Amino acid sequence: MISVILQAMRLEATDIVSLELVAADGTVLPPFTAGAHVDLHLPGGLLRQYSLSNDPAQTHCYRLGVLRDSASRGGSRAVHEQLRVGQRLQISAPRNLFALDERAPSSLLLAGGIGITPLLSMAWRLHALRADFSLHYCVRAADRAAFMQELRSAPFAERVHLHLDDGPAEQRLQLDRLLPSQGADTQLYVCGPNGFMGHVLEQGRLQGWDEARLHREYFAADSSQAAPGGGFSLRIQSTGQTLEVAPEQTALEVLEAAGFDIPVACGQGLCGTCVTRVLEGEPEHRDLFLSPAEHARNDQFTPCCSRAKSACLVLDL
Repeated sequence: MISVILQAMRLEATDIVSLELVAADGTVLPPFTAGAHVDLHLPGGLLRQYSLSNDPAQTHCYRLGVLRDSASRGGSRAVHEQLRVGQRLQISAPRNLFALDERAPSSLLLAGGIGITPLLSMAWRLHALRADFSLHYCVRAADRAAFMQELRSAPFAERVHLHLDDGPAEQRLQLDRLLPSQGADTQLYVCGPNGFMGHVLEQGRLQGWDEARLHREYFAADSSQAAPGGGFSLRIQSTGQTLEVAPEQTALEVLEAAGFDIPVACGQGLCGTCVTRVLEGEPEHRDLFLSPAEHARNDQFTPCCSRAKSACLVLDL
């Protein structure tokens, strides 16, 4: 755990604030890589994950960007309404589940709304590497575009393309033209609302992009995760113990109640922290972390939200 001070809090766009965090003891913060996030402990015992948006070369601060979400489970509301400059907070060390391939010949960064946060950090890193890349930033309207002053004044400004939903048709993102224009070794990174990301990934697959070149990070879980499901059993490979998961329970809740220490962070199937190996049975995947190819293998699942299609899952625990 790292103690930090909220040094600055700025309105970056409509409903988006940035938080600038510095070490409470005045030292430098641990280094981070582009695409990384931290766990932020908020008032009321809430724990939320937010991407680092600043240049990874900076060691004096971490900067987060937080959208006030009307469907918030409490996290974004706590940030916007309860945090104040000078406040002491607790964060985790940076972790990266959305890593940038720094050896790629070219990178295509596609941001939707608040999804700009990890991609802005990637843009700074790619510029430092003198790598070939372009950043396309899609928002509903100009007042929704965060960090635009920084993007316009950045040394890579000519690589940034802003697309407004309420702007002229010719400036909107046209994936049917953009994706085919990329090289065969280009890596695509997308982050933003689920609908935006799903559209980008679907178009990439339809146009023949290999799954290994499609990288994504979700900020919100799919509503289908909350849908009810039937009960099923979990069998523990090491002991033969069988645990019953009732329709109103998650597999994670049952495993924790039985004394298993399963690491967990987001609790929504977004971060992959709780991924557990499946030896037998067919999971009902409800996460947004594993790729379609990984889902198809059925050899792992996220017990925080996923369930089972088969009567029993045998877990490598």
